[in-house]
Amino acid sequence: MRMLTLCRFVAVDETVSYESHPQDPTKTLLKQEAMVTVQGVPLNSYVEDMLTSKISLNAGKGRQAIEWVISKIDAEVKELANSAVKSTDELLMQTKKSLDEITNSARKSMDDISSAAKKSLDDLQNLTPRTNQNLPKF
Repeated sequence: MRMLTLCRFVAVDETVSYESHPQDPTKTLLKQEAMVTVQGVPLNSYVEDMLTSKISLNAGKGRQAIEWVISKIDAEVKELANSAVKSTDELLMQTKKSLDEITNSARKSMDDISSAAKKSLDDLQNLTPRTNQNLPKF
């Protein structure tokens, strides 16, 4: 980046680079450099030191801002994950409840059909005269 203000007297060349951490692939290394050159100004060494100090302070603020944004994104991702888990648990619970209700209803219907069939068979046996052949009982 080249500063345009006072560019005849002050030059600031700033470089920012990002690269993967050599030992931990989940991390990123940030390298930030600034070269300040002051010419044709009285007390140029003092001005260089002052500018370097200010640039360093601002770089720290930038790092804090990036870390703050990352922490906010991380918190939102965790909140979304927790919400997804809760929603999934609720869905599974509701599905289980529905399946239990269907199973109980089907079981009751089968019991009702079985009772009706047994009653019909008993009624049929009571209407027919007894012979040597007995109808099977259920």
